[in-house]
Amino acid sequence: MGTPLRGLRKPNETMRLIVTAFIGVVVGFFLGVSFPTLSLTKMSLPSSLFPSIDLNYLEDKYSGLSTQALLNVWSSLKRNRGTASHFYKFNETKSGVGHEEGASAAPPLSGLHVALPLIIWVPTNPRGAERLPPGIIVSESDFYLRRLWGLPSEDQPLIIKFWAWFEILARSLDLVFLLRKAPMHMFAGCQACFGRLQDLTIKPRYLVTFTVGIAQKNNIDAAVKKFSESFTILLFHYDGRVSEWDEFEWSKQAIHVSVQKQTKWWYAKRFLHPDIVAPYDYIFMWDEDLGVEHFDAEEYIKLVRKHGLEISQPGLDPQSKGLTWQMTKKRDNSEVHKETQERPGWCTDPHLPPCAAFVEIMATVFSRNAWRCVWHMIQNDLIHGWGLDFALRKCVEPAHEKIGVVDAQWILHQSVPSLGNQGKAEGGKAPWEGVRERCRKEWTMFQDRMAVAEKAYFEAMKIDPPNSTAT
Repeated sequence: MGTPLRGLRKPNETMRLIVTAFIGVVVGFFLGVSFPTLSLTKMSLPSSLFPSIDLNYLEDKYSGLSTQALLNVWSSLKRNRGTASHFYKFNETKSGVGHEEGASAAPPLSGLHVALPLIIWVPTNPRGAERLPPGIIVSESDFYLRRLWGLPSEDQPLIIKFWAWFEILARSLDLVFLLRKAPMHMFAGCQACFGRLQDLTIKPRYLVTFTVGIAQKNNIDAAVKKFSESFTILLFHYDGRVSEWDEFEWSKQAIHVSVQKQTKWWYAKRFLHPDIVAPYDYIFMWDEDLGVEHFDAEEYIKLVRKHGLEISQPGLDPQSKGLTWQMTKKRDNSEVHKETQERPGWCTDPHLPPCAAFVEIMATVFSRNAWRCVWHMIQNDLIHGWGLDFALRKCVEPAHEKIGVVDAQWILHQSVPSLGNQGKAEGGKAPWEGVRERCRKEWTMFQDRMAVAEKAYFEAMKIDPPNSTAT
């Protein structure tokens, strides 16, 4: 009796399952029509799955992709979750951002291919390079010359023979008297004795720049010979005549930059960025009309280091033309001086320019750190640099101790008005008169800008400004 009843229930159960499945398909279809796209931003996903992805940005940018494509991306990222977490932890360590904050602050994705690329974002990188891994970033450069062939690691910025190396060593050991008494051909002969030794290589530690015209080429030739192989030579040509310097052997290893009718401060702002000259301990910013008979660059640097000078200049021979300030005048029986007595009323404070913390801009020497500050203070449009000498003190502290004049190594200022002749005659004035007039205007403009900038800063900080000004 029980068997027929079980047989009747079995078809009924089968029919019920078929009807249920059909209804489920219909309901699913209408749900799919009602919600054609999948909103990732409405989904609650573990932070470890999308550690640094802006979901709002993703949905907006790739709204044209199907839900299935986005889900494929999701699956791909899930498989690579461990690697992505590693990159995020690296970024988190660099930026100091928490896990939750890091996910929302990360940058938008740059593209979508088969799978979303792993994101690199390092806020501590230089501006604009946040997307690069820190290990690939080179934020500084140099003026070292490189070969067009061979391995970069084998490039030799400066090749010197043994006798030249001996000269540098002797100077460092204060054995200059030996070099002066012994003829150089003796050391040149040693080259054969050490024929099996490879050429010794050193990188220049200092940079000297001259802003030049061809009329002063002999003067510059004499000056360059006062600088050892430890210096990179950089010439800024304001007259456009570069090839004529090839008669000098040293010119073939020098750096030449030519833009006509520009000043050394125009060049400096554009070609001596602190990150470019960072390899150099000291930067010499010199004019072309300097007599160097009593100057030795290596000895000068020794004195600068000894006396802790961050900004300096050689003392000026009393016979120099246009000698204006007592501070820059050479003193006898002195290595360095950092202060002076000026004419009555010229100094409001014995520690302020022109009685202290002051050098002129004709033959200035900057330490690496001081130049980084001074470069930012140079104005793009004030190309003559007038007024800078009074403001240099703002870049070192205490300025009256770190700015000074080196008396034991002095120069002669010849005051050749060659750059003035690059001006233009206007209104019945000679070219040099127009240049000098602009110099004076720039001095006033620089003072005004400094005063306004300082006032704005102190007002923003809600503190009373000191009595000192740009002058």
